[in-house]
Amino acid sequence: MRILHTESSLGWGGQEIRVLTEARGVARLGHEVLLAAPAESRIHREAPRFGVASQALPIGRKGLAGIAAMRRLLADRAFDVVNTHSSTDSWLAAVARASGAGKPAIVRTRHISAPVPRNFATRWLYRQAERIVTTGEKLRVQVIEETGVAPGLVVSVPTGIDLERFAPGERVAARAVTGLPPDKLVVGIVATLRSWKGHRYLIEAIAAMAGPDVELAIVGDGPQREALEAQARGAGIGARFAGNQDDVAPWLQSFDLFCLPSYANEGVPQALMQAMACGLPVVTTDVGSIGEIVTDGVTGVLVKPQDASAIRGAVEALLQDGAKRRSLGEAAAERARERFGEARMVERMVAAFEAARSGAA
Repeated sequence: MRILHTESSLGWGGQEIRVLTEARGVARLGHEVLLAAPAESRIHREAPRFGVASQALPIGRKGLAGIAAMRRLLADRAFDVVNTHSSTDSWLAAVARASGAGKPAIVRTRHISAPVPRNFATRWLYRQAERIVTTGEKLRVQVIEETGVAPGLVVSVPTGIDLERFAPGERVAARAVTGLPPDKLVVGIVATLRSWKGHRYLIEAIAAMAGPDVELAIVGDGPQREALEAQARGAGIGARFAGNQDDVAPWLQSFDLFCLPSYANEGVPQALMQAMACGLPVVTTDVGSIGEIVTDGVTGVLVKPQDASAIRGAVEALLQDGAKRRSLGEAAAERARERFGEARMVERMVAAFEAARSGAA
């Protein structure tokens, strides 16, 4: 098949990494894959690192220029499938196809759990797709309920990760790479610094702890960084802001515990899956489809969103109980090996593409 991925997002996080990981995996099976993204986007810059062909296209915002560019690309390349990923590029692809620019099947991937607008225009947009893919079953049900799309057209395909790269490692060696202190317990988070990731509740929780000497490691960057750094300084806690890292595996392998206190907009966060694959005990929330991979008390601990006290209690209890940390981490790694592999994701996406192409024929 000839497959076009479109992504209008200028940001960098789990969604963009999934797009490139999936595109790379599908291309390795012999399909022709191209990414179209704004020239100024990070996903366009990162595509070569993943071995994915990328073409700059002015699709960062809705408008006639984006429609015209998308229309030319679809007319010139005769794609079998267009896999759209964000709202803007989904609109541009749907309008371009409706205007007669080729007849590719459209697959819309819905990565997050933010509510779908309940209006005529959005319902029209979702009905242009031959298949809709969500990253979790809870999101699949949400899309069906909020758009009215036939259930048979919506499929859940959880994100897959590289289980060779993300695996339990030797903590001392990992900390030699990351520079995290060898003599402290380290609580870590890997996430874009956006409000809904809940970093501020984690900082508040660590600041309220009375117990072992703890280092907080925050990997990632984003619009909340300045505010979070100020909060950590004001709280007087040891916090390492590491910024974006090309390779987060040694950071995860350096942590004693992983905490992701998201309170909105999640699908199945890749960093959470990566942490579990590295054998880390995780403290997180039942937001989006997180509950589909984290079983409370078995593969992690689920706490109430936006509740620093609950986070503190869970983190403190685990830091004081090494045996519990080990048992949760081992169970998390086992679940990752069973369910989180890239190959499984790629196979299911190819099946969705083939079904969409058949539906559009």
